[in-house]
Amino acid sequence: MGDKKYFVLMENGKDTSQVFASRQPRGAALKAATRGATDIHLRERGTKRVHVFKGEITMVKPPASAPAWLKKAGMIKKANVKKQRVDHL
Repeated sequence: MGDKKYFVLMENGKDTSQVFASRQPRGAALKAATRGATDIHLRERGTKRVHVFKGEITMVKPPASAPAWLKKAGMIKKANVKKQRVDHL
């Protein structure tokens, strides 16, 4: 099994304190989008790559298979991201 990679969220070309762990950059972008980021730049630690995504969140009803505590919340956030490009530092 592959190891997790760490992606640092960047704002205005500088690293922030937010780090997301995921095997793929898309997983980290979904986590960032869930927290409200729309213009997502993720620097992959240990490489010179910056993955660029556009993100959005929509409020949807929980699925039928969701646990009871989640259904009680009413509406939940659903993240969606689209990869734009990969920049090299």
